[in-house]
Amino acid sequence: MNLFIKVLSLSFISTITTACSQTQSKPKNVMELETDKSQILEVARHLTLSMINRDLGELNKILDADFTLTHITGYVQSRKEWLSEIESESMKYYSYKEVKTTVKIEENKAIFIGQNLLDARIWGSRNTWRLQQTMQLEKRESKWIILKSVATTF
Repeated sequence: MNLFIKVLSLSFISTITTACSQTQSKPKNVMELETDKSQILEVARHLTLSMINRDLGELNKILDADFTLTHITGYVQSRKEWLSEIESESMKYYSYKEVKTTVKIEENKAIFIGQNLLDARIWGSRNTWRLQQTMQLEKRESKWIILKSVATTF
């Protein structure tokens, strides 16, 4: 009987240890995902408002040092060049209307897809662009940073 209790105890301890180790690597709970999703939407909207307001300081806070923007023409622009275009107003953003957003999160990486009607003058041509931005983001020290954005039309 003593041996049976020892085996049963060891089996129980093994089961609890396995369960505890599995919970440490479990995916984010629903609350964490919703918080991350809200933060990502806030960063994406903040990006657009900062573009409109020509707020280079705010843009620098949310864009990675190696950030690139791929325009609808396929032209890939560095962060430095893009911010310079915003500053000089050769890219002037006036307003936007959000149409649709999607966020996919996997651990500390995310993909944001946003569709906006964006009123902008780009290199002399003003239009209300049906712009879709697909952005890659990474969470660093509890803040979401935009690594890359690819613009297409929808």
